[in-house]
Amino acid sequence: MSKLDEKIAAYQEEAKKLGLDLSADLIAKVTKGLGPSIYKKDSESIACSQKSELETVKNNFLKKKLGLTDDDATLDAAIKEVCEKMGSKNPAKKRALFYAMLAKKFNKESVYA
Repeated sequence: MSKLDEKIAAYQEEAKKLGLDLSADLIAKVTKGLGPSIYKKDSESIACSQKSELETVKNNFLKKKLGLTDDDATLDAAIKEVCEKMGSKNPAKKRALFYAMLAKKFNKESVYA
């Protein structure tokens, strides 16, 4: 099993544990799309307590990658919702799962087709 396959399997297991309604296929595609960043502890996770990190998610993922044009308040609310769904007691929210949740929320899974 490759390192990528190990990461995908770990993310799929974590999604089940957290009760996230994500398909294994979407998790795999988002994980592959993140490239080498999934192998670095700092870039693999999202800290919902860091405002600058959430701004990066909004600008680089939601607006650039997914092509969303919703107002900032709507995007910020979606990010906050995903932070809450992934659990306030979960300090290391995996970026692949976070992005998959946002893509699903905005019906943008097709970006990973």
